[in-house]
Amino acid sequence: MGSGKRGKIEAADHIPIHELPYCRPVRKWLADRYGKEADRIWEKTVRNYNAYLPDLPDYGGWKSCHARAIYGGLLIFALYPALPDQPPVAELQGFVNKLFMGPFTALGKIFDLNRSFDMRLIDRVFRRSGDRDRKDIGRYPAGFVNVDEPYDREHHAARYHFTQCPNAEFAKSRGLLHVLPLLCNSDFFGIGEIHGRLIRRGTCGNSGRCDYLVVGSKNELAAGYETVTDEGGFLVSRRKEQSSREEGL
Repeated sequence: MGSGKRGKIEAADHIPIHELPYCRPVRKWLADRYGKEADRIWEKTVRNYNAYLPDLPDYGGWKSCHARAIYGGLLIFALYPALPDQPPVAELQGFVNKLFMGPFTALGKIFDLNRSFDMRLIDRVFRRSGDRDRKDIGRYPAGFVNVDEPYDREHHAARYHFTQCPNAEFAKSRGLLHVLPLLCNSDFFGIGEIHGRLIRRGTCGNSGRCDYLVVGSKNELAAGYETVTDEGGFLVSRRKEQSSREEGL
């Protein structure tokens, strides 16, 4: 195991694909979509995943609080190239939303970002996650670089941003940037399931940072933005008056 002292990380230090909680739903999705081809496609997905591991930096494995996001993302990067028909990436978005953000659907039954208490609670969750990220980055420099931002009391908004994202770095290095929106865009679905709105100008895939401005779905700030898809397939937020000017209205 750990070979970090020699300056190199081995495949064995990463999370094996069979330990991820996403394998069963992915295989079911493959069976529903591809029938008899599903097993062969899954085997190719596993080969792709395993082939990625030796070249990856040390993310901390299960020690990282973002382990599922990093290695779950790696699974999607292994899956898409294995699909024989290479469907439009957007066709997979609904599946990926439920795969990674399914727990938010259940949480939305008791959690509502239109309540001030719940907004302050999610702000505390973001801050604690950021504290862990900033502690981890010293040990695992290739991980998420999380920048904290103060709670916006005036607008009842929680904010933070990443200036480094392992999924984006991997996508860029492997020519898989077109697949990255599947991961980034699922954030919009997850926040929506807890009765919130994500206002985002960009991600580490299409800009210099991935920003999170989270408000309740009934917040006046949310009403001033619309969510659009940019040329790279990423969902981004634009002020409504900005969109009108661009359309010549």
